[in-house]
Formats: sequence, structure tokens, C-alpha cells
Amino acid sequence: MHMPRALSSTDARDLAEQVKAWGRELGFQQVGITDTDLQAHEARLLGWLEGGRHGEMDYMARHGTKRARPAELVPGTLRVISVRMDYQPPDARESWSVIGDPSLGFVSRYALGRDYHKLMRNRLQKLASRIEEVIGQFGYRAFVDSAPVLEKALAEKAGLGWIGKHTNLLSREAGSWYFLGELYTDLPLPADPPGDAHCGTCTACIDVCPTRAIVAPYQLDARLCISYLTIELKNAIPEPLRPLIGNRIYGCDDCQLVCPWNRFAGLAAEPDFRARHGLDAPDLVDLFNWDEKTFLNRTEGSAIRRIGHERWLRNVAVALGNGPSRPEAIAALSTRMDHPSGLVREHAGWALTRLGAR
Repeated sequence: MHMPRALSSTDARDLAEQVKAWGRELGFQQVGITDTDLQAHEARLLGWLEGGRHGEMDYMARHGTKRARPAELVPGTLRVISVRMDYQPPDARESWSVIGDPSLGFVSRYALGRDYHKLMRNRLQKLASRIEEVIGQFGYRAFVDSAPVLEKALAEKAGLGWIGKHTNLLSREAGSWYFLGELYTDLPLPADPPGDAHCGTCTACIDVCPTRAIVAPYQLDARLCISYLTIELKNAIPEPLRPLIGNRIYGCDDCQLVCPWNRFAGLAAEPDFRARHGLDAPDLVDLFNWDEKTFLNRTEGSAIRRIGHERWLRNVAVALGNGPSRPEAIAALSTRMDHPSGLVREHAGWALTRLGAR
């Protein structure tokens, strides 16, 4: 990082206020600033990794302590500017009505619009450029889910909220339907007070989890989490967990849907986060009949594309197997029994057995 111009305490305080104002102008609903001390979170991370609760997410362990030590990841980092952007699509079909209809597929609401990574990183870059216009060159790097960064811990320390019992970030004013991003910087800005916890005695998220992945308050075993099983897991979904997944084909929002604080969540102001291609309430048989070209076309610019067509078929097969025994579902599943992928064949076969068709 560059050596920034020395800032007096007054200059630093004024700049911090400007940064927050510019961030809001750029479409972030909240901006906070924190130092880089994540010792308490590092201990929790290491315990989680030692317990194997990250499953196949090897990248969580790959970078050693860099994830919890911002100055090891980006030398010279003194402060982290943490931002949030609301993503709840204003035009999407009501979630429980989709989850309650076994002929439909449920896609986590964050993935209904355009992929947020590039959009938020571009906005963070614009924020850095604004700062540069005022103070000259300074050291920074922008991150949106793109590096070993403990984003929820940093957001909590920056006063954006607290990490709830479901391990998502929560805010009294905004619930949890938002993306997070970070600007690591060498500017000695004043840090904001951290967020306070307000979960109290509520256990709604723990009680609703279909696979009991929230094994204790503030403890998630990713290996049981439907978001992990449908997005991160590359191999077969463990058979005992398949019936519990229901019709959730990409991610799971149950713990957020029941959270009382989400009564206060805002809708996305960003047009790119609006639901696309009818994926807010899609017919499962239609989805299972997509060939790879259709899959790539319908998921262009979407986070869904990262799982690829093979895992998409795996997920939809499980959902079909959990639904009613319809002739069109059986016909669709049967057409995939000679699919070149063993993963697809195995899950389609499982679904056919569940529907009494084998």
C-alpha cells in the first residue's frame, strides 16, 4: 500500500463522514468503519474449521490466519470500510407460498437478480476513487465475497449489526436481507462502535431449519446446511438429507424468513436485483428439462450459473423426488437416466424410486 498523506484527527473524522455520505450516494444503505482486530472471531473460526464444519469448502482453511487478520492479507491495512446493500427483490413471489407448493422450485432470494459481486465491487471502486480525488493516492483493496475475508465479523465490528444465532448479520433497522462488501484501507479513520446483539431468547431460526444445521445458538454446521448442499457441495447430496431439502433448489432462506427483525428489512433499490426469468416461482419440470445451453442462457449474469448444469439437474431431481408423483415429473426424470453424468443419473434414479416409478 502507498503511504497516505498524514491526517489530523479532525481531517480523519471529516473524511469518515464524507466516506459514509458518498457510500449512500453510491447505493449502499449503510457504511461503517472498523479496525482490524478480529482475535475473538479468529478463535471461533479455527474451532469451526477444526470441527470440520466447513465440509468441502477447503478455501475456508486454505489461507491460514489471513482471513481473520486483514493486515496479513493486505499489508498496511489499518481500517476496513464495511458496506451493505439491500437485495430483497420487490417483485418476487412470496417465499412461503413457493416453498409450500411442491411443483415449484425455491431459489434463495439473493440469487434471483444479477450477480452482486461485480456490481458491488464496482461501487466500492467508485468510493475509493472519490476518496482519492480528495486526499490523493492511498492504499486500498475492495472485496465482495472474493478473498479470505471475515465479512460478517468486520461488519459487526463496524456497527452494521450483530451476528445472529443463525450466523448471518442482523440489524434492528434492516434485518438480514443484504449483501456485504469491504474496502481495506491504510487510512487512519476513526472506528465506529460495534453492533450490539439483540437476539434475546428467540430461537425461531434454530427451530425452523429443515436439516437442523444450526447445531447451537451462533453455531452452524455447513455440512447440514441446504445452502451448502445445493451450492457448495460438488458431489452427491447425502441421502438422509435429501427428503429434508424439499423443493429448495438453490440455497435456503428459512432462517431469515422467520426472523422477527426482518419485519424491518427494506426492499432492494437496485434494479439489477429484481427477479429475472420467472425464477421466483418456477415449475420444477420445466427447470429439469433445460438443456445446458438453456441453463447458461437463463442464468447469464446470475450467481446460479456458478454451480453448472450438472449440479442444477442434481438439485432439481431431489426437489422432484420430494414432490407429488406426477406423470410429467416421472417422464422428465426418466429422460435423464441415460445422462452422461453419474451424479445426475443417481439423483434422478433416487427421485424416481421416491415417486414409486422404479
